Amino acid sequence: MFRYFPLVLKNAWRNRRRTVLTILSIAASLSLLGILMAIYAAFYFNEPPPEQALRLAVRNKVSLVFPLPEAYREKIRRIPGVREVMAQQWFGGVYKNNRPENVFARFAIEPDKIFIVLGEMKLPEEQKAAFQRKRTAYLIGRQLADRIKVGLGDRITLQGNIFPITLELTVRAIFDSEQNTETLYFDRKYLDESVKGALKGNVGMFTILADSADSVPRIARAVDDEFRNSTTQTRTESERAYQLGFINSLGNVKAFLLSICAAVTFTVLLVSGNTMAMSVRERIREVGVLKTLGFTRPAILGMILAESVSLAVVGGAIGLGIAAGLCSLLRMAPGYIGQLKTLTIHLPVALACLVAAVVIGLVSSALPAWSASVAPIVEALRRNE
Repeated sequence: MFRYFPLVLKNAWRNRRRTVLTILSIAASLSLLGILMAIYAAFYFNEPPPEQALRLAVRNKVSLVFPLPEAYREKIRRIPGVREVMAQQWFGGVYKNNRPENVFARFAIEPDKIFIVLGEMKLPEEQKAAFQRKRTAYLIGRQLADRIKVGLGDRITLQGNIFPITLELTVRAIFDSEQNTETLYFDRKYLDESVKGALKGNVGMFTILADSADSVPRIARAVDDEFRNSTTQTRTESERAYQLGFINSLGNVKAFLLSICAAVTFTVLLVSGNTMAMSVRERIREVGVLKTLGFTRPAILGMILAESVSLAVVGGAIGLGIAAGLCSLLRMAPGYIGQLKTLTIHLPVALACLVAAVVIGLVSSALPAWSASVAPIVEALRRNE
């Protein structure tokens, strides 16, 4: 079959405009498919970093919007296997305005515990001390600091929406991390002192640092059992499961991604199938000539299939390149979904896209190729298309 490859290439490029448009349409479709598969893999298949594997999130069993009593912290700390417990509260609020570049995660935390629980943070010791010393200080990720253009000593104002207060904060520490660095942290005591009434003394969630990854399932069960008969029950899960739960609160993300992947694949099948049908119909007399010259039915079938697969694979390779570039742009885009900050086209995703391209090439050309290969010589030579 390889001896026919020059003929396959010549046939593929006989109508260059149609060939280029076909390749570009396949590339555009498979670039979207590659991004969706990369997102799906990042959400549901990638292994969590070692630091994240030791952390658990404790929240209200009913919903994230309902708080937990602060007194739960000491009971959680007494559970075997728990190294540290940190209370934290989502603040929300508005920085300057609601434009995308000014939207980021804002948490009230405990400064004396954050560098233990989130041990992957990297920053100078003097900055840690400065952050822990002042209640109006805040800790900010490097990427976020660069985006909103703040540095050490700069002040910002956060206008609360969940909490009807205004906070004046000063940058005292900037951290680097291999995970998400688009988050701002400030002292929870400052928040607690600023609010009144029922909002005072509550905790949005607790973050637990376990002594080992093997202890995580046992600690999760122990925490929920501890408060099973309480007025406010808890739901404890690994940090990764908590993040996926937060994402799934937007809807059935898994079904959404899979349905779009199926729609993209079906669409590109139609495009490629229509192109191959037109191409084969135009060359039906040439097929008759090839048969007259002694080309066998399997050889003709193989050449047409090889032509279609070649176009699909070239389009798939270009699409993967486009997808890789778009993934790099998504990693730099504003946002606080940690999985998107590590988005990339891994080898399994690339191989899956190329396999999809081969399948698209085969399926889209199977019927036209078979029809051409079985056409009688006389009938094929009579065709005027």
